[in-house]
Amino acid sequence: MSVSYADVEQAASRIAPHINRTPVMTSRTLDDRSGKRVFLKCENFQRGGSFKLRGGVNFLFSMSDDDVHRGVVAFSSGNHAQAVAIAAGLRGSSATVVMPDDASKSKAEGVRAYGGRIIFYNRFRDDREAIGRNLAAETGATLVPPFDHPWIIAGQGTAAREMLSETGPLDAVVTCVGGGGLLSGSAISAHALHPSTRVFGVEPALANDWALSMEAGHPVAIPPSTTIADGLRSPQPGAITFPIVRKLVEKIILVTEEEILDAMRFLLFRMKILVEPSGAVSVAGVLSGKLPAEIRSVGVIVSGGNVDMEVVRSL
Repeated sequence: MSVSYADVEQAASRIAPHINRTPVMTSRTLDDRSGKRVFLKCENFQRGGSFKLRGGVNFLFSMSDDDVHRGVVAFSSGNHAQAVAIAAGLRGSSATVVMPDDASKSKAEGVRAYGGRIIFYNRFRDDREAIGRNLAAETGATLVPPFDHPWIIAGQGTAAREMLSETGPLDAVVTCVGGGGLLSGSAISAHALHPSTRVFGVEPALANDWALSMEAGHPVAIPPSTTIADGLRSPQPGAITFPIVRKLVEKIILVTEEEILDAMRFLLFRMKILVEPSGAVSVAGVLSGKLPAEIRSVGVIVSGGNVDMEVVRSL
């Protein structure tokens, strides 16, 4: 594979001074409802509000000084954008981010607060990757992809590495999946540390490119999605992430919009944790009873907590 567990270990050392070691939380009510012993790795408490900082920091701190001085460009619905803005500030660089014009207000405000410059686009009409590539070519900046790069994948894999260092061996590890950076990195860590651990990805049924791709055996693109889980609207798996996931991940679980909202409600009102829809998707996969019955212990990565008040009110 293009990324090894040694890369994850190097990323963990590289990013340690700049990120939070987020808590692993449990809930007896969650265990009772799911019928499993569940451990939540709460990346909603990460700097910038999501796991994306891990990959962003690993990428920026792997760059040469000359490239850093020329700045970076990213395209993202929000969490990767914030992560790159934070990482650029830490590294003494500048960040321009390409975001959809219907992006979460809280995420756009976060990018600006961290010093990033935003260029908006229409996700139903424009090609964000083309816009990002053109900006990078025009300015000499480095393009920081949201998931499909070894440095990003290795950085994201540190979340599962941390979780398993606290919990010990588990029957399964579950993460949400958009482009596949978190899922592929988590699978690399899980299989390296505990080879018998089974790994599952969860995605919205309205953004089922991964489920279709795994069935087809190659990346399949879908039209722009309207799922409430805005961080998981990537139209197709990555060229680097797909082979890793296909080799190491047992299954992609699909959840409905109501199951996502139910998981958000549970986390907010029972565990007092505010989680964005994308972050609740992995928990929805557990609460919906779609994991194999024989799995008794499961580690779940809660990917982020950047959510607009309008969504919170809808709960």
